[in-house]
Amino acid sequence: MTAQALVIGGLVAAIAAVVVIRTLAVMRAEKGRPRGAAPGRGHTRVEAGYWSGGGGGGHDGHFDVPRDPQDYARRFVPRAQRRKP
Repeated sequence: MTAQALVIGGLVAAIAAVVVIRTLAVMRAEKGRPRGAAPGRGHTRVEAGYWSGGGGGGHDGHFDVPRDPQDYARRFVPRAQRRKP
């Protein structure tokens, strides 16, 4: 092995170690916390923007996610199979 391959291998191993350590720390800190939004009325607004670098354009938008589990599930039914509530 050349010295260059050893340096690259060491850098890859160091980056992998940092990622693993950080992942474990986040998992430990979030243990027991509830995930997502609590069921209820209304919607949660999610911002979904994308901008490429260098002036290449992008997309800016948002969508509303219902907080009611049944209403959320209805969104995944194909339009042809929906019934009027």
